[in-house]
Amino acid sequence: MTAPLARSRTLRRSIAVPAGMALATALAFLPNVTASAADHATQATPAATDGPALSYVVNVASDEGSSAAVQREITKAGGTVVIAYDKIGVIVAHSSNPDFAQTIRKVHGVDSAGATRTAPLPAQSTGDVGTPKTLTAAEVAAAGEQAAPGQDPLEPLQWDLPAIKADKAHEKTLGSRDVTVAVLDTGVDDTHPDIAPNFDRAASASCVSGKPDTSDGSWRPTAAESPHGTHVAGEIAGAKNGVGITGVAPGVKVSGIKVGNPDGFFYTEAVVCGFMFAAEHGVDVTNNSYYTDPWNFNCNDDPDQKALIKAVSRASLYAEKKGAVNVAAAGNENNDLASHELTDPVSPNDSTPGDRVIDPHNCLDIPTQLPGVVTVAATGAKGLKSSFSNYGQGVIDIAAPGGDSTKYQTPDAPAVSGLILGPVPGGKWSYMAGTSMASPHVAGVAALIKSTHPNASAADVKDLLYGQADATPCTDPYDINGDGKIDAVCVGGKGNNGFYGHGIADALDAVTK
Repeated sequence: MTAPLARSRTLRRSIAVPAGMALATALAFLPNVTASAADHATQATPAATDGPALSYVVNVASDEGSSAAVQREITKAGGTVVIAYDKIGVIVAHSSNPDFAQTIRKVHGVDSAGATRTAPLPAQSTGDVGTPKTLTAAEVAAAGEQAAPGQDPLEPLQWDLPAIKADKAHEKTLGSRDVTVAVLDTGVDDTHPDIAPNFDRAASASCVSGKPDTSDGSWRPTAAESPHGTHVAGEIAGAKNGVGITGVAPGVKVSGIKVGNPDGFFYTEAVVCGFMFAAEHGVDVTNNSYYTDPWNFNCNDDPDQKALIKAVSRASLYAEKKGAVNVAAAGNENNDLASHELTDPVSPNDSTPGDRVIDPHNCLDIPTQLPGVVTVAATGAKGLKSSFSNYGQGVIDIAAPGGDSTKYQTPDAPAVSGLILGPVPGGKWSYMAGTSMASPHVAGVAALIKSTHPNASAADVKDLLYGQADATPCTDPYDINGDGKIDAVCVGGKGNNGFYGHGIADALDAVTK
């Protein structure tokens, strides 16, 4: 979001991925303590090690001197330093000392510290709605028969492209090879024929441990992991190559930064690593269709959760300073994020969740509600707010197609599904829906803007993104299922409201203005 800590978008579960996908990664291979044995010699009482092995972030002043001193104290407190991001003053550590966080918070130079999880280390929160529906060979063939000259075979099924005028934009340009969009997600299958031509290996890695792994293929999902990241990558930059679907910006590059672990959890250390890796590798846009586990909303009055907010905020702001536009999904609970009271029934999602009443002005969905992040709501095939999409005046920045039940919003023929079509591992294509699918449409439009204005700063790109959006008035009354009951209330005017923000993203303006 553009206003400081003013909005939230829960880790976007797409309509095609199991709920609770916030990968809880095994971190057994992480590096050992960096301090020398001499640091332990003066310790009169060894730190306790009888607690569960947890991961922590420790936030310090962003200078190497402060970091080095705190790292020594981390070791004395029974911790192991995984990596120190000195440019933003965030240290990732592991410890089995149940008093580790309390001890480290008292150390000189420490701003905040907190556990990134509530379950032990070897334990994904994507925002999908439902289970992916994979196209059969017959459906692929039938769609190809309807393709017009110049269209990719499955483009007739992509109602979402004309909804943002991407089809018209492609007649002008497909985007620049000098622009890269990083997909921070469950991993990207770069061998898929729709993704391989545009994949940027140099800007890809796995950040699951909190430390980047750039070994070949580290960014790919395993067969047991979610196809979410691959689908998102294809929506952004699926190649216009006579195969499958077409992305919003089919001429730009796309990279995969894996931040979701094998159990589906997106923990703070992985998210911080993802933003930092993107920043240091010249990425122009990041897409974030998830929330940072295990808390759907992180509360500033909780010392652990406050530390997580600060760590991810520092990393996302650093990426923006380096030129990246950070785009995130608003969430799929049909919640009013501008309200002062919401029930969060899913946190902490890596142990035992329970209902808690929170104020989304104080308890933030991260990275969705962080300063500078572009918050995206979802629309369906009729251009209305998707039935599941979160909303809220001053929270939602912009809207884009994320799909909806075909029963609620039926697309025009030849499209047959109200969901969003995209690639999945194994050379296949599936329908998915969620604000997870809306966010990559906006990331693609931002990439087209950057292609048209290569010298534009991140702030300039966001200004153009909002200024070029098609202003859309509130849907009033909003009774999406036609049962006579109001399903959500939109506040604001045509140029900025709680359902559509500044409006629906416009790909044609992105390449012509």
